[in-house]
Amino acid sequence: MTCTYKKAAPQPPAGSPDWEGHKPGDGAVYEQTCRYKNSDDFSITRMVWAANPPKGGVDPAVLAQRAVDKMRLRGPAIGIVPKPGGHGLVGLPVWMWTAKTPEAYGPNTATASTGAVTVTATAKVDQIVWDMGDGHQVTCTTAGTPYKSSYGKQSSPDCGYRYRHSSKDEPGKKYPVTATATWSIDWRGGGQTGQITQTRQSQTQVSIGQLKVLN
Repeated sequence: MTCTYKKAAPQPPAGSPDWEGHKPGDGAVYEQTCRYKNSDDFSITRMVWAANPPKGGVDPAVLAQRAVDKMRLRGPAIGIVPKPGGHGLVGLPVWMWTAKTPEAYGPNTATASTGAVTVTATAKVDQIVWDMGDGHQVTCTTAGTPYKSSYGKQSSPDCGYRYRHSSKDEPGKKYPVTATATWSIDWRGGGQTGQITQTRQSQTQVSIGQLKVLN
């Protein structure tokens, strides 16, 4: 999509929504026409405010992606009990969570500009899907709760699992655990708004043993 700009003549009266909260004389209102790629017939025209004359050809969606690139979003900063270097048991609670950093969970905000057009994007994780490595998945809509020793054998209140079989027959005798975060990114600028959805992954491993019953 490419956009061109033409200063509105006459300018809208004071108080018009086209001023986007600004007053006449504070920048100007422009007629923005955006034409979609590979389409000679379909275009969108709207009024937008800008502090300085915009340069033609600025695509706010491209600026939005540049803003996202600045965020350095990544997969969950995995926390899990049993810990990767330890051992869990079949039937006992497994706790999963991620650290709530801007890069691993959000919210994360960044801006990108070209000429007079500035786009601001804000990203946050909507959900994390945990592939437990045994054919089962757990979908968590929170970051999860970090485990504390005082919790004992309680189950996680918002993001947990219990293995039904040991990992003795798995490669390395461990289950591979993959956490996939879905990022929802809202952006606004250049008279437009939009949403971008992206995913990021992280991996770890857990060792699960069989509980032995003594006669």
